[in-house]
Amino acid sequence: MALRYAFIREHAEMYPVGLMCRLLGVSRSGYHASRCRPMSPRDSADIALIARLHEIDVEHRRAAGVIKMWRVLRAEKNPCGRNRVARLRRCAGIQTLRTQRLQSKPAPQQKEPPAPNLVNRKFKVAVPNRVWVGDMTQITTRTGISHLSIFLDLSTHAVIGWAMGTSQTAALAVQTIEAAMERYRPPPGLVCHTDQGSPYGSKKFRDYLESKGAIASMSRKGNCHDNAVAESFFSNLKNELTHHFVYEDHAAAVAAVKDHIEVYYNTIRLHQSLGYKTPAQVQAQHMCC
Repeated sequence: MALRYAFIREHAEMYPVGLMCRLLGVSRSGYHASRCRPMSPRDSADIALIARLHEIDVEHRRAAGVIKMWRVLRAEKNPCGRNRVARLRRCAGIQTLRTQRLQSKPAPQQKEPPAPNLVNRKFKVAVPNRVWVGDMTQITTRTGISHLSIFLDLSTHAVIGWAMGTSQTAALAVQTIEAAMERYRPPPGLVCHTDQGSPYGSKKFRDYLESKGAIASMSRKGNCHDNAVAESFFSNLKNELTHHFVYEDHAAAVAAVKDHIEVYYNTIRLHQSLGYKTPAQVQAQHMCC
């Protein structure tokens, strides 16, 4: 109740007091009586914490749940408990955006025989630049469909290469992995795992892998769970970014994706599978070893 009264006091110059009392389920007399009582240190701390929770909610694209927010606060040396975070989230009306569960894709057409599934759902890899996973997705703009292509490192979950185009082609797949190869220069024997989409089954893509000493690996036909890490990335991307906006054109979509990947995903977003660290933090740990 004290938090509701405090909210009304802080916003009294912005909204009618009677309206706020009605919406928050408190009486006007109770609110006016509360103004004569000093706010407790606990209530003051809760109000400050709610403000920080709203900031975290924005920083993490409205996708951070109770545990992730609590982990962020712990990293900031804030000693609040998980139950307190849950309570204050409810008081503040903070809700996590949700997406649908993964569903199997229909089997795509391809020209080359599929590569064997060398990953076989073994998604935990100890060392970077040993197994990369790739995939493509569509992003709607007002002028047409843009296609986003990415490669992730299974060890760090970092997006190590990405590119966008107006069509889903072998050239786009090569452009994506070429950017990652030039930046990270993996040793021979790198496994590159994808679905059986035609860009990855093309001679152009296969020849590029062979020229770099990399080995192709593919999911089973129509089975998205064989490439769950890449699928999960796109699920989160849509949840945190593309499902909430319609971009004016391809260039606007590229700018938004660049910000999401390079500013947010790789450097800010905490990953439960990484022990609530960011991909950049895990990459830095491997570089120090």
